[in-house]
Amino acid sequence: MSEMELVSKLSGIVGETNVLHDPDRLSAFAVDGVVPRAVVSPGSVEEVAKLMAFATAEKLGIIPRGNGTKMGAGGIPRKLDVVLSMLRINRITEHDVPNLSLSVQTGLTLAEVQKKLAATGKGSFLPLDPPYTDKATIGGIIATNGSGPRRYLYNTARDLLLGIKAVLPSGDIVAFGGRTVKNVSGYDMTKLLVGSWGALGVITEITTKLLPLPEASATLLTSFDDLAKAVALTRKVLHSVLLPSAMELLDGKAAARIGEQGRYLVAFSLEGVVEAVERQLGEIGEMATREGAVATKTLKADDDRTFWVGIRDFALAADSAVILRANFPIAKLAELLALYEKAAQAAGIECAFIGHAGNGILHCYSADAAKTGAFAELIGQFTAEAAKREGNLVVEAAPRSLKEKVSVWGQPRSDTVVARRLKEKIDPAGVLTPGRFVGGI
Repeated sequence: MSEMELVSKLSGIVGETNVLHDPDRLSAFAVDGVVPRAVVSPGSVEEVAKLMAFATAEKLGIIPRGNGTKMGAGGIPRKLDVVLSMLRINRITEHDVPNLSLSVQTGLTLAEVQKKLAATGKGSFLPLDPPYTDKATIGGIIATNGSGPRRYLYNTARDLLLGIKAVLPSGDIVAFGGRTVKNVSGYDMTKLLVGSWGALGVITEITTKLLPLPEASATLLTSFDDLAKAVALTRKVLHSVLLPSAMELLDGKAAARIGEQGRYLVAFSLEGVVEAVERQLGEIGEMATREGAVATKTLKADDDRTFWVGIRDFALAADSAVILRANFPIAKLAELLALYEKAAQAAGIECAFIGHAGNGILHCYSADAAKTGAFAELIGQFTAEAAKREGNLVVEAAPRSLKEKVSVWGQPRSDTVVARRLKEKIDPAGVLTPGRFVGGI
C-alpha cells in the first residue's frame, strides 16, 4: 500500500486532521530509530476498533502511544507503520465517590486523574506512583504495569484493577470485569493485559479501586556507612507491625543526586492519621539508631513531597540514558547490590542504585551509554547474578546501539512460551507492537 493510500484510508477512519504524515514531524514518534509512516489520533473507542481491523487486514505494524514516557523500553520493533496516539481517548466515564471506584479512559495522565480525585468529595487517590506521573498516561502505566516506591504498601495495578476494556487486533471491543461489551472466557484477561505492553490489545478504559487521601504524611531518612546495617534496618521494619507506604534504599551516588548525604540512605514514607505517622517516625528512628545509623532526618510538607518526586523521577535528575531493573528475593538485596556496585566500578561505568527494599527490586541508572561494549558485558553480568538468585533483569531504557547487544527482557523464562501462544491466538497477524514484548513477540 502506497503512502497516499495509507493516509487516505486512515483519514477515512479518524478524519484528515487527526492523521500526521509529515516526514519532518514523524521522526519525533520514532521507536528505537524506526520511524512510522503515520501517526493517528482516534477520538473514540469505535475509531480505535476500525483502525485495528484495518491494520490486521493490511498486516500493518501498530504501536499504541500516550505521551511517550515508555517508548524507550522494550525490544526494537520489527515493523512500525502506524503509531496509535490515545491522547484523545481521555474521559472519566464513571466516578463512584461513596464506593471509592473509578472508570477512566486511558488517554488521561495520572496527574490529571489525581488532581480531579483530590478535589472531589473528601478527596481520594489512585495509589500508583510510577515514573513521570505528570506525563504518563493511564494507558501507558497499565500496559507496562508501571509502579513506584509506594508499591510496598499499595501493590501494583494488577492488584488494583476491577475491570478493563480493550480493542483486540481483530477490531473487537471487549471488556473484562464489571459491565461488559463482549466477554471472552478462558483467560483472566484483566491481569494478562496489565503489563502486556500493548502486545495483546489496545487498552481503552480501566475500572479501579481508589483510597481516601491520607490525613498526614512524612518521611524518615536514615543514613548508614555500612550496607549490611542499612539492609538490617529494612528487614527489621519488614518483619515488624510497622507499615510504611514506601521503603527505599539508595547508594551514595543516588542520594547525592537528590541532595541528600550518606554512603547508604534508607528512606521511609509514612502515611495515615497524624498519631500513627508520628508514632512510626519515632519507632523507626529508634530502630535505626540501634542498627547503627549515623544520622536521621524527618521531612514534612513540601520537603516530603519533593523528596519522593525526586525518587520517582530519578532518571531525569540523573540524566540517565540507561535504566536497568533487577528483581530477586528480598533477602538477596544486600548481596546483589554489593555485587553490582563492585562490577560497575570494575567496568569503569558510573552507576547509581535505588532499591525497593521491601519488594526485591533494584534499579540501576547510568549516563555512560557511550561505553556500549563494556555496558553490554556489565548488563550480561548483572542479569546472570540476578538469575542465580531466582531473579532476572530488564532493560527499561537504553540506546538502540546497546539494545542490539543485549537481551532487554533478561534470561528467557518458561512463561515466555505461554506469552507466545497467547500472542499467536489473539494477534495471529502480529500487528501489535511487533518485536517489542518478551521473547520478541
